[in-house]
Amino acid sequence: MARITLDPITRIEGHLRIDVEVNGGSVTNAWSSAQMWRGIETILQGRPPEDAWIYAQRFCGVCTTVHAISSIRAVEHALKVEVPLNAQYVRNIIMAQHSVQDHIVHFYHLSALDWIDVVSALKADPKKTAQIAQSISNWPGNSETEFKAVQQKLKSFVDTGRLGIFSSGYWGHPAMKLPPEVNLMAVAHYLKALDYQRKAAQAVAILGGKNPHIQNLCVGGVATAINMENLATINIEKIAAMRALMEETRDFVQQVYYPDMVAIASAYKEWFKYGRGVVNYLAVPEMAEDTRNTKFALPGAIIANGDVKGARVITNHQDLDLIANIKENVAHAWYEGDRTLHPWEGETKPKYTDFQDNGKYSWCKAPRLNGKPVQVGPPAQLLAAYAGGNAKVKKLVDDTCRKIGVGVNDLHSTMGRLGARAIRAHIMADYSLEYLDKLVENVGKGDKVYANHTEIPKGDFKGVGFHEAPRGTLSHWIVIENRKIKNYQAVVPSTWNASPRDEKGVLGPYEASLVGNPVAQPDKPLEVLRTIHSFDPCIACAVHTIDPEGKEITKVKVM
Repeated sequence: MARITLDPITRIEGHLRIDVEVNGGSVTNAWSSAQMWRGIETILQGRPPEDAWIYAQRFCGVCTTVHAISSIRAVEHALKVEVPLNAQYVRNIIMAQHSVQDHIVHFYHLSALDWIDVVSALKADPKKTAQIAQSISNWPGNSETEFKAVQQKLKSFVDTGRLGIFSSGYWGHPAMKLPPEVNLMAVAHYLKALDYQRKAAQAVAILGGKNPHIQNLCVGGVATAINMENLATINIEKIAAMRALMEETRDFVQQVYYPDMVAIASAYKEWFKYGRGVVNYLAVPEMAEDTRNTKFALPGAIIANGDVKGARVITNHQDLDLIANIKENVAHAWYEGDRTLHPWEGETKPKYTDFQDNGKYSWCKAPRLNGKPVQVGPPAQLLAAYAGGNAKVKKLVDDTCRKIGVGVNDLHSTMGRLGARAIRAHIMADYSLEYLDKLVENVGKGDKVYANHTEIPKGDFKGVGFHEAPRGTLSHWIVIENRKIKNYQAVVPSTWNASPRDEKGVLGPYEASLVGNPVAQPDKPLEVLRTIHSFDPCIACAVHTIDPEGKEITKVKVM
């Protein structure tokens, strides 16, 4: 039996360590260890609730927008504040377009290199590459000239001995199986994706004021001024610019990203058998379409043991059973004690020890729903909407499974997570434009309300802000006392998925998904990376920095 430690896992946000035991060519045990402490909860204590969303965005350097949305919803839930339709539409556009940007980055820049042999692309025939690309998509960028130029650029990297962004890959690994022409196509689209994810970010910035760290939220709505004839506001010209950006990203997602994912999934169909792990799922409703967060375009659901037909569909954010039964355990996390607490009573008191297989080994807590681990993310989101009867989701999921030659139950897998993310990007690209049209229509009807002005009243309040972020269910929990934050906890998607064992010794989703995974070469554990990257880990945010030589520059301790 061999013990493999991957530390840090690269091509993710943050610092994650994965340990696996391999016996007979497959994983028999696993540990997921978040290697950074997040102290924002402590920083927020004693601050004004209406400012929480600004600080909460700093939970992460990538998914800032999602924390802003969850945080503002937590305060609004606590105070029972209604949000005008214009504000809901603005938020929906931002959320959808952020998802598009996030999913593009994940597939091409964070996970695709686990499946694509970059060096193999040097052997490709650009003409054949163009023929393959044109057979699966009518995107105008799939030309022989384009692929030949990319191949020459790649060759110049190799000739100089510097692969740049493509260095340190497991090129030539026996688990790589795409032909050179498909590898060249994917490398070309990898480079194009850099431009299109930027366009999605630009669309968010137009509405949000900047990106990352949007600036346009307020308790009760948004501070976005929209006047089609005023040069100083979001006007017809900026709406047109935003629409053009979102149409470009939609076309890239639907004509490049989605077909690429279908092609790769079809070539690696055996990976629908690996990475199953925890098949309890949670997703909350998203894309609000009323002022009270009781009507959503996408339903949520709690799914037990992968049973989609038996799912308990969630239709609003006031689901009392859901709110009551989310708890976090710290038996194997680097915090004081071993208790299981509801987030409103949650504590964030760090207590570091060495890595202990049977003790504490992660900065990540262990969230549980009704005492059980759950997986969150694109499969949960799609399966919840599928169970809830969303026609758009059901059609695209069924069509995609048919194209690949798998069933809906095959989404419980490493490749299923990647496929689900491409489907979700496809859907969110459409929602971006749909809600832009609804916003313009509503403003055209004369609705000029973007926020219900709200002051924090005296008294004690509790609230939770749910949001279905690109990586899965996100919730911010706030306790307000005397107009100040008494307690604040965030249960983020990667906390659910990267969870260590709980007090019963039950593995978290990352850990469980690795058991049974093949490992062809223990010194090059590509297969472990494939499964972990399929979750799109986001382990934020660091409390120390290092210089290029690895020496610590400074350490921040929050008391």
